[in-house]
Amino acid sequence: MIRLGSIVRDSLTGFTGMATARTEWLYGCARVCVEPEELKDGKPIEASWFDEQRIEIVEERSPVVSKDNSATSGGFYDNPKRSSDPIR
Repeated sequence: MIRLGSIVRDSLTGFTGMATARTEWLYGCARVCVEPEELKDGKPIEASWFDEQRIEIVEERSPVVSKDNSATSGGFYDNPKRSSDPIR
């Protein structure tokens, strides 16, 4: 299994970036989201999903999480209310 935070490369296309997500599907397919670190025309390149068996590990890393957990609050609101509440 690919460790999230690692730098990986798709073996077919050469697409390289950080593994940021992994999904498992009902019939056994596992997919990894790869987000490139470089820019194109000054903008981030869109992330792509690949079958896990196509992924090669370039550099194994662990995810970086802020010490105060502010980056892992899990959502848009600090304290979610009803879905009918206006967006701040």
